[in-house]
Amino acid sequence: MPSGEISTTAIVRDAFSRGKQVYVPYLYQSDPNTAATRDRASVMEMLALRSLEDYESLQPDKWGIPSLDASTIANRKNCLGGYGIPTTTTSQSSSTSTDAEAEGTGLDLIVMPGIAFDEQLRRLGHGKGYYDHFINRLMKKGEVNVVEGKTNMRRPYLVALALGEQLLPPDEKIPVAEHDYPMDALVVGNGRILTSSKKEAT
Repeated sequence: MPSGEISTTAIVRDAFSRGKQVYVPYLYQSDPNTAATRDRASVMEMLALRSLEDYESLQPDKWGIPSLDASTIANRKNCLGGYGIPTTTTSQSSSTSTDAEAEGTGLDLIVMPGIAFDEQLRRLGHGKGYYDHFINRLMKKGEVNVVEGKTNMRRPYLVALALGEQLLPPDEKIPVAEHDYPMDALVVGNGRILTSSKKEAT
């Protein structure tokens, strides 16, 4: 298991077996001249995996999390549109591919990391705000798409995995800010599944 993170390898395997598209996070230093990311020192994109073999070839980063090789980034589909990461020369992609301006599809589901959770589905992350900032960008992109008559990008379904020890007692709450997105579901290692409907699934 990666340090501080529950392994999602089984989920990735199952997704590919069902013919799903799988995207993984890629962190990079932001360009101050790129409007969407200029307010942050580093940014997260969601870039596509090509296959299960592609996923299994990823090398662990300093936290033990399988990560994309920087040399492959420009040719990976970005869920927000185009390929690679946004640059000052194009708002969509760093790729020179002829279909680099391909319309983004957004994401249906995101498996969210976290240090701790409460029963109201609040999440305590690692303090960098990567996921909340990314979701905010995705929602703004969806609003632009609606205006331009393109495919809308809906808010993804947000799911987190947690060990029993990471779930706070019912009378304790995670402190959150206005920009923090709550989970739609929390899957706990003891078999509990908490959902935003306030009903506990079985």
